[in-house]
Amino acid sequence: MVDRNHISYFWKDSKAARSYKTGVSLHSHTNQSRETLDFVANWSRQFPYLRPFLQRAESKAEDNHGVKVDYSHSYWTPPLTPILAFDLERGQVEKKLDLAGLVSITDHDSIQAPLLLRAVPSARHIPVSVEWTAPFGGDQAFHLGIHNLPSDQAAAWIKTLNEYTKNPQQARLTELLEALHALPNVLIVFNHPVWDLYLIGREKAQQRVHDFLTANRQFIHALELNGLRNWDENRRVKQLAEKWNMLLISGGDRHGREPNANVNMTNATSFTEFVHEIRDGFSHVMFMPQYAEPWKHRVLESTLDAIRDYPDFPQGSRTWDERVFHPDINGVPRPLSELWPTGRSPWYMHYGIRIVRMMGSRPLSGGLRMAWSDAHEHNYTLGEERA
Repeated sequence: MVDRNHISYFWKDSKAARSYKTGVSLHSHTNQSRETLDFVANWSRQFPYLRPFLQRAESKAEDNHGVKVDYSHSYWTPPLTPILAFDLERGQVEKKLDLAGLVSITDHDSIQAPLLLRAVPSARHIPVSVEWTAPFGGDQAFHLGIHNLPSDQAAAWIKTLNEYTKNPQQARLTELLEALHALPNVLIVFNHPVWDLYLIGREKAQQRVHDFLTANRQFIHALELNGLRNWDENRRVKQLAEKWNMLLISGGDRHGREPNANVNMTNATSFTEFVHEIRDGFSHVMFMPQYAEPWKHRVLESTLDAIRDYPDFPQGSRTWDERVFHPDINGVPRPLSELWPTGRSPWYMHYGIRIVRMMGSRPLSGGLRMAWSDAHEHNYTLGEERA
């Protein structure tokens, strides 16, 4: 099967798309996706110099306002509405590759976006898909792209999957994957498989992946080359696919305004037909021009997209603190904009946001882009070529 993995790079071979009819955008997010804020708590472990600052802010919140900071039940939502996200992804395929565009949106543990889009004539054929959070091993979680759920069963499936997320049991996980695999039009993708999501350490994380694939490899149709992860990580995914004789597939993981940095190319004319092609063992991934940009700069831009103001957006989603949610004293998630005692964010948070935004302005942004340049990576791509 490995020989049926094909990878192209737009900056090396833009003509590769001419052999295909359709481009498929997989794994992107909308404002219906709840993105965890657990990473903020992890900053204390990753960056010890931030620990006193975070602890002081957490203490003030509890002492002054009676609200204990709870990162695990807090979340933020990406800025784009489902239709804006759909148009962005399809537009890139049509304009950049001159192919018909298929889009599968996978918000975290929610199918609300595709259900909403099915009421829009231009998007009525969008598959019902989700990025499912699957805890594993007691200290790790994997993200699985479950694409093209049967329309009449999708609501029941998302309820079942979310029940597992709340009460994980590894035997039950295998049962669910086997049942999903038995649905012939469903595609199951192991998203960013070597990303140590819970920072348990590289060796332990690799063991969890090994254990997961040992138990479930026959139900996983492809491993994802992630458009938002760096070159080194995607090389490791490619090696993992070679080790397990598995197919590779694209997944942009877009959260901001930059369209997915990779797509699949196919001659399928429907998403279901594309699923069958993948399950039969053929995949051609195209990395788009933005993947050749410095990775750290792309992460910065995605961060800036998350904290920008969007005055033309619907009310309630225009400012960053309207898109970040935290439980109130009754445990009900509410936008931070409603929780500030003074009606505006604390001064240190206000100026922190301003500093990050300054990093995206000229000439500082251009200087950072040059400093973070990883152009040498382009010569090696994902290992197909050697120095």
